[in-house]
Amino acid sequence: MMYRTLTTIRLRSFPDSLRKSITQEHGWSGAAKEAMLSRNFTTSKHSITKSMQMQIVDALCSGERSKASSLLLSLRHENYSLRANDFVFILNYCARSPDPLFVMETWRVMEENEISPDTITSLLMMRALCKGGYLDEALNLINFLGESLGIYPLLCIYNSFLGACAETQSIGHANQCLDLMDRRMVGKNEVTYSELLKLAVSQKNLSAVQEIWKECFRNYSLNIFSLKRFIWSFTRLGDLKSAYDALQQMVFLAIRGSTSFSSTEGKLCFSRLDIPIPSKHEWKQFYLTKLDNDASNKDQASVFSVKVRETAHVQVRMPNPCESKPVMKALRQSFNDVISACVYLNNNGLAEPLLAQMQVLGLQPSSKTYDGFIRAVVSERGYSAGMELLKIMQHKNLKAFDRTVATLSVSCSKALELDLAEALLHRVSKCPYPHPFNVFFAACDTLDQPERAVRVLAKMRNLKLLPDIRTYELLFSLFGNVNAPYEKGNMLSHLDVAKRINAIEMDMAKNGVQHSHLSMKNLLKALGAEEMIKELIHYFHVAESLFSRSKIYLGTPIYNTVLHYLVEAKESDMAIELFKHMKSCSVLPNDATYNIMIDCCSTLGSFRSVCALVSMMIRDGFYPQALTFTALMKILLEYENYSEALNLLEQAISEGIQLDVLLFNTILKKACEKGMLDVIEFVVEQMHQEKIQPDSSTCNYVFSAYHGRGFHSTAVEALQVLSMRMLGKEYGDLSKEMELEYNFILAEEMEAESRIFDLFENFQEDRAVALLNLRWCAMLGFSISWSPNESSWAKRLSTNYNTRKGHS
Repeated sequence: MMYRTLTTIRLRSFPDSLRKSITQEHGWSGAAKEAMLSRNFTTSKHSITKSMQMQIVDALCSGERSKASSLLLSLRHENYSLRANDFVFILNYCARSPDPLFVMETWRVMEENEISPDTITSLLMMRALCKGGYLDEALNLINFLGESLGIYPLLCIYNSFLGACAETQSIGHANQCLDLMDRRMVGKNEVTYSELLKLAVSQKNLSAVQEIWKECFRNYSLNIFSLKRFIWSFTRLGDLKSAYDALQQMVFLAIRGSTSFSSTEGKLCFSRLDIPIPSKHEWKQFYLTKLDNDASNKDQASVFSVKVRETAHVQVRMPNPCESKPVMKALRQSFNDVISACVYLNNNGLAEPLLAQMQVLGLQPSSKTYDGFIRAVVSERGYSAGMELLKIMQHKNLKAFDRTVATLSVSCSKALELDLAEALLHRVSKCPYPHPFNVFFAACDTLDQPERAVRVLAKMRNLKLLPDIRTYELLFSLFGNVNAPYEKGNMLSHLDVAKRINAIEMDMAKNGVQHSHLSMKNLLKALGAEEMIKELIHYFHVAESLFSRSKIYLGTPIYNTVLHYLVEAKESDMAIELFKHMKSCSVLPNDATYNIMIDCCSTLGSFRSVCALVSMMIRDGFYPQALTFTALMKILLEYENYSEALNLLEQAISEGIQLDVLLFNTILKKACEKGMLDVIEFVVEQMHQEKIQPDSSTCNYVFSAYHGRGFHSTAVEALQVLSMRMLGKEYGDLSKEMELEYNFILAEEMEAESRIFDLFENFQEDRAVALLNLRWCAMLGFSISWSPNESSWAKRLSTNYNTRKGHS
C-alpha cells in the first residue's frame, strides 16, 4: 500500500535553467517535450536514488550503521537535487524496525539540504520516533513542520502521535499535542477520538471517556464501529449502564441497516459526511421509547429484548449475514464485552437477557461469549449450571477457553467437588496465574486429601506455572504434617517433616518467593503438630530474623501459634518465657494469647496466675470467652471444687457467653473419673437446655460413668439418647429415620458398617459415632426409640434439673 501511494506523488518542478537548456539542445518545444524530458530524467534519478536507499537499508539490516551513514552522505552529495520521496524507502524501514536514531540522522541530512518533509515522510518519521519511545523528538518534529517550514502537518500525523501516547500512557505528551492542535485549529476526526479513548482507558479516567462520548455525540452521527469502541471503553472502566445504553444504540443502528458496504473494495462506507455536522434526527424516536433509567438492569434487558423482537418485525430487517459480516462481528464483540463486564461488576443477572438478545438478532454465541456468560452464571447459580453450559458448548463444537475451564474448576473447588475440579484442571492447557490451583489446594487442605494435591501440583509443573506465595502457604499446610493429628510424631515422621519443609523452602528460594506471615505460621503449625519443639523454636527465631531484616512486624498470630504448641507439649516454662519475650518486644497480646496462657497456667495448677492473666485480659479490653471459662474450670476441678465449677458455668450462661461442648465436657470428664453421677446428670441436662449438641467425648464420659458404677442398662439408655441428640435434626423426620434404620442401624449386610466408616472420611465423625452407637445398642437387643426425650432416663434428668433449679 505504501509503495502504491509513492507512485502517485507529484515531484517538484525542475530548475528552470536546466529545463530550458535541455529543450534548446534537442530542438523540442512545448509541454510534450518538457514532459518527455522530465519523465526520462525522473525515471533515471528515481532508479539511482532507489538503489542507494536499498543499499542503506541493507547495511542497516546487517548492523553496519557506519556504512549506512556513509551511504546516506553519498546520497546527499550526488549532482542532482534531492526531494522528500528520495528518502521514503529508508524512512519506511526505520518506521518498521523501529530505528529512531537513523531517522534523526536522516532528518539532519534533509535539513542540511533544505529538503522539506512531505506528508508521507513526515508520517514515517513520526512512526519511527514514536515506536522507539522518542516522544519528545516526535513532538519537536510536529512543531518544526508547523513553525520552521510553514508546512502544517495533516491530522493523520497528530493522530499517529496521540496513538503513541496511548500506547505509552504518556498523558503529558498527549496534552501538549492537544494544545498544539487547538492553537493550529487542526480539528479532530473519529480516529483522534479513538486514540483519546485508548489513552483515557489506560489512565482509568471514566470522566474523560464520558466527555469524549458527549463531544462525539454532539459532532458526529455515531456509527456501529465507533459505538463499539465506546462500549469497550465503558466496560473496561466499570460503567455498565453507559455500555448497555451504547449497546442499545448499536443494535438499533444494526436493525435500521445504517451501515452499507462497497462490493468492489470490501470496505465499509458510512452514509454520512466525515465533518462535524450533527445528525440526530434518527435518534429522536429511539429516545422517546428509551427504557426507564430507574428500572433494574435485568428488567431493562428483558424489556429491551422484547422491543428488539417487535422492532425487527415492524422495520427494516437485519442485512444479510453474508453482506454484513463486519457488522455482525462488531455486534458480537460488543455483546461479549458487556456480558464479560457483568461478571467483574457483580451484575450477573444481566448476562442471561443479553444472551437472549444476541439470539434474537441472529448472533451465534462464540467461545468468548460463553466465557463471560459461564463466569456470570457460575457466580449466580453455582458450578452445576456452568457445567451444563459447558456441555452445550461441546455440542456446538465450541472449544472452551482455558480461563472458562479454570473458572469452573474454581467453583467446583469452592463447593468441595474435588473429582470434578481436578478433572477440569487437567483440561487446562495454559494458565497465566496459579489462582485456580491454589483454590484446589485449599479445598484439599479442608478435606485433608493431600494425595490429590500431589497430582495437581504435577500438572502445575507441567504447565511451567510458577507458584506464588499463596501456593506455598497451602503447601506447608498440606504437606507439613505426617502423623498429626491422628498419631503422635516419632523419629521417622520427624525426618519426613524436615525433608518436606526443606523441599518447599528450596523451591521458594529457587522462584524468588519470600515467606509471608501465613506461610511461616503454617510451617510452625506443622512442626508444632508433630511435637518437634526444638525445630519449632529454631524456625521461630528464623522468622524473627527474616521479618526484622525486612522491617516487617512479626505479628501476634505467629507468637500465638508457637505458644499454643508449647502449651500442648506441656512445655509450660518455655511458653511463659516466650510470653515475657513477646511483651518485652511490645507485641500486643490478643484474646487468643491470653486464653493460651490461661490454659498454660491451668495446666500448672496456678489459680493465682490465672486470675492475674484474666485481670490483664480485661484491662486490655478482651472479655473472657468460653475458652477462658474452660481453663478456669480445669483448675477448680483439679482441686475437686465442683460446686464452684458449676457456679462458673452458671455465670458463663448468665453472661451470654457463646458456649461450646468442650466447656461441658471439661466437667463431665472429671466427674466421670470420680464417678459423680449427680454432677454428670446435671451437666448433661444443662447441655440439653442450652441446646448444645453432645459429641463422641460426651457419650464416652457418660456411658463410662454409668458402666463403671454397674448401671449397665442406664448406660445403654443414656448412650441411645445422647446418640440421637448427636444426629440433631435428622431425628424427627420420618423419612430420614427410616433411611438411617434400614441403611445403617438395622441393616444386616456386611457393607452396613463400611457405609458408616465412610462418613469418617467425609469429616462426619460425630454422625458416624452416633450411628455406630445405635447399631451397637440394636445388636445388644435394645429397641431403638426415635423419641429420646421420652425415655425414662431423659425425663428423670429433666425433673431433677428443674427441682434443683427451683431450690436454688
